[in-house]
Amino acid sequence: MKKNRVLLYTVLSLFALLIAYILINTFKLSSKQLSVAKVDKIEISDMAIDRFSQAIQIQTVSPEDISNFDSLQFVRFNQYLKNSYPLADSLLDHLVFNKFSHLYRWKGTQSQEKPIILMGHLDVVPVIEGNLKYWKQPPFGGQIIRDTLWGRGSIDDKIGVVGVLEAIELLLAQNYQPNRDVYLAIGHDEEIGGNLGARAMANYLIEKGVQAEFIMDEGGSITQGMIPGMDQDVALVGVAEKGSVSIELTVELEGGHSSMPGKETAIDVLSKAISALKSNPFKAQISKPIEGFIEYLGPEMPFFNKMAFANSGLFEPMILKSYEASSSGNALIRTTTAPTIFNSGVKDNIIPLSARATVNFRIISGSSIQEVIDHVKNVIDDERISVKESGFNTEPSKVSSTEAFGFEAIHKSIAEIYPGTIVSPYLVVGATDARHFNEISENIYRFLPVRITKSNIKSFHGINERISTDEFENAVRFYIQLIKNSDQ
Repeated sequence: MKKNRVLLYTVLSLFALLIAYILINTFKLSSKQLSVAKVDKIEISDMAIDRFSQAIQIQTVSPEDISNFDSLQFVRFNQYLKNSYPLADSLLDHLVFNKFSHLYRWKGTQSQEKPIILMGHLDVVPVIEGNLKYWKQPPFGGQIIRDTLWGRGSIDDKIGVVGVLEAIELLLAQNYQPNRDVYLAIGHDEEIGGNLGARAMANYLIEKGVQAEFIMDEGGSITQGMIPGMDQDVALVGVAEKGSVSIELTVELEGGHSSMPGKETAIDVLSKAISALKSNPFKAQISKPIEGFIEYLGPEMPFFNKMAFANSGLFEPMILKSYEASSSGNALIRTTTAPTIFNSGVKDNIIPLSARATVNFRIISGSSIQEVIDHVKNVIDDERISVKESGFNTEPSKVSSTEAFGFEAIHKSIAEIYPGTIVSPYLVVGATDARHFNEISENIYRFLPVRITKSNIKSFHGINERISTDEFENAVRFYIQLIKNSDQ
């Protein structure tokens, strides 16, 4: 009996220590949010909104088939930039790359300081003709109805391009001059890889030896009601983006007539391989960007969520399971597997000789393309299937610091323009033009000052893309503050 009591007391003591450890960590988790003074609300003219509407009306579509590229629309956008922003056009150094991408340089009073680079892209994805009937307003009409501007590019990403230009034009009109140089890099082919736009501009800056204090491109946004456990708006600032690789799988087997099928066909073999890849996903993990996400959001959450985040080492399985429950959450914690193309067969009574499929992987921070290839080969384990890279592929980006000047400037600007909004680092699951600028700065951030909700998130590359005029005005105000805060 005595031994049992000792064992019980020991277990209870250890349990008490564990509870104490968990509670201490929970109460030690302090807020990372900045406390800033209120700034005066800058008036944004109706003409700025009209110029934004005009930008939407120019159909700068990046088609998958380059033969469908409409250069006249991009020529129109060149002229739009010249006509709409005469001060930027005349007072800033302006270079054009591959006819349609634009690099502006606003010289500062202390050009020896590292510059900042603000990025955006003027091209948009196509509007599927069969979906036109579902659009409530013409996708390239740029119509403003009840304080909402409708059209392709209103969120992705002409608000970024026009928002920065409006901010610069307004500051130039006030004779403002920054301390450090400010670059504005506007790509024209981001939606198809950015090779002619962002990559060309990045190569130029690399040749010139430019090293930036920080770079900011699109990526994160202000989410409303989309973070479990958070009632407040959360501004997600991307400190890294996932890599991407497409793997083409090909198998060739004897074909023949469908009336006498063999034991396995090419379609059978490839279908089993894809099924195996889906059934054996990459391991879920808390990567470095998500550690930052936990560190910034944890203190702002209800007690039990805060407790889990404060003790993420202990509660990691629970946290991962929670995020695995949704596609957006799952994308944050693992390299994802997505079969996107399957080609085989030409006639219903002919067994095809070959089958080909493409599987796209979005690679989490800390992993690599080679790890994906090794995983695919190990899971499939079938020498009959050829495995090779396909398309445009990129490694995961480096992770930028939340302690650096750039993150603080972005954080402060968000707090000033969007009071009460929680700021957090974030892992961007898609690809941005910023990946071409890796050699130019150690600190690259991805944030677009727009509010994203469950109702408008599907308009990205989808139907009824739109944004409120208030949102656009706040975006201009945000860029003004960011430029000013970058001088400090």
